[in-house]
Amino acid sequence: MRGDRTLLLLKEGYRFLTSRIPASGWWETRLMLRKAVCIGGGDAPEVLYAPGRFTRRGAMPPHSLRLLQDVGSVNQLDGQAHAHRKAAFLALLEPEESRRLAAIFEAEWRAAEGGWRGRPVRLREEAERLLCIAACRWAGAPLTEEEIDRRTRELSLMVARAGSGNLARVLPALARRERHERWAQEIIRGVREGDIPAPTTAPIYRLAHWTDEKGERLSDKIAGVELVNLLRPTVAVGRYVAFAAHAMVETDGLRERLAAADDRLLESFAQEVRRAYPFFPAVGGRVVEPFEWNGRRFAVGEWVLADLHGANRDPQRWRAPERFEPERFLKGEDPARVAAQGAGDPVSSHRCPGETATVEIIKAATRRLVAAEWTVPPQDLSIDMTRMPTEPNDGMQLLFL
Repeated sequence: MRGDRTLLLLKEGYRFLTSRIPASGWWETRLMLRKAVCIGGGDAPEVLYAPGRFTRRGAMPPHSLRLLQDVGSVNQLDGQAHAHRKAAFLALLEPEESRRLAAIFEAEWRAAEGGWRGRPVRLREEAERLLCIAACRWAGAPLTEEEIDRRTRELSLMVARAGSGNLARVLPALARRERHERWAQEIIRGVREGDIPAPTTAPIYRLAHWTDEKGERLSDKIAGVELVNLLRPTVAVGRYVAFAAHAMVETDGLRERLAAADDRLLESFAQEVRRAYPFFPAVGGRVVEPFEWNGRRFAVGEWVLADLHGANRDPQRWRAPERFEPERFLKGEDPARVAAQGAGDPVSSHRCPGETATVEIIKAATRRLVAAEWTVPPQDLSIDMTRMPTEPNDGMQLLFL
């Protein structure tokens, strides 16, 4: 094992893991002064998401944990506590509710589109704003017109700065996360005390009355954390919206094919965007149940990083993985193998419960993009693979006509 490679990780970004995975599928290094075992290729995501094998506690840099999940969140739980909280998330994000969220987003897009005409807009930023509005409307969380830009910025920075190694960029994002959590806790208290009206079927009402595995109601703080963990991932889908437009620009004839697409093709396209474009590069876990994989014994307490982006481009896993193929999942490939938001069974593992909502939002954005008239002004469409998470360099600017 050589010296610490944290600076090299920050320099190389998404390519750091993928370019170093040997034939064995694993290698050892040191990151943030800790021994790390990196795994990649083939079934690496399934290894890390195997139920009961890993804990997420102690597996993320402290600032990333604070920005993306926070202490006490579902991601930091294990065993029965995790299963109980995860079931509550899955119930909130069932397919019908995911489609309702996407429909609200699409309606907000329709309402906003007229104001975009005649000027270049940065699609990721505009999509994030609409997703913040839609997520709050869907959940039943009050959001005034004056608050929209502030809350969107807070949620956006949680995602944008989670992979940064620059303290000057991280600290303002942490401050905004703290402010956002206080706002979320006030909403939770308002719903619990009856000051914020909400029907019993509304996600905000259901979340405010969640209990833990022992039947005890979650504290205001933890319920507020989980409200943020509904809103933040929804806003993060704005990056996939920008990537969907990027695919339409970079793939000959795709926009026209999607204009005539049925729901099955839109679904396949959305899954291909999630597979082909970079989101977060890796996920970490600490071993709690020893196991063997590819000739190596993984011991309790070891820190393991699985290469998610590399798995989505791995030829053992995909046919012609470097080719963007919107019909890929109509030809027999399994969308459950897309590891952008985890792997394995979403019920029993730490896989993200919001994948269906993500796909439905990308489909909604695609419908609006193919229905509208727009051109692509001069800009840098390249994607910086050292930036985590990344996006088209100029934010995917579109000029709506």
